[in-house]
Amino acid sequence: MKYILMMNTMKAGSGGFPNWPMKDIQAHIAFMVSLNKDLRESGELVSAEGLSFPDQAKLVRAGKNGEPITDGVFPESKEFLAGYWIIDVDSPERAYAIAARASAAPGVGGEPLNMPIEVRPVMSGPPPEFV
Repeated sequence: MKYILMMNTMKAGSGGFPNWPMKDIQAHIAFMVSLNKDLRESGELVSAEGLSFPDQAKLVRAGKNGEPITDGVFPESKEFLAGYWIIDVDSPERAYAIAARASAAPGVGGEPLNMPIEVRPVMSGPPPEFV
């Protein structure tokens, strides 16, 4: 079963990641690289990506004739999606274990961040009753 693990973090400029000492940023990134390597080697990693900060985001809607209408940027967001993993595992419990490992990524001084990781099944299609 595939799951998406979404890592949310506090907005940029709130004393978060960009303001950490360089050694702590490097330790955090090394942790994430190691996690991804382990998941890749176990065959559980489908994909993983880090995302830019909200000051680069746009909301897009279709206009009257289908043309893109953009809104944003949204630097005032309280939290934002910092990155995600899509994993393919045998059970929800395994997905939760991976999420807990990601949650414990080191922050300033090596202290575990214990950041919330949202775990959600990835649907392969609509439920049969809707087709």
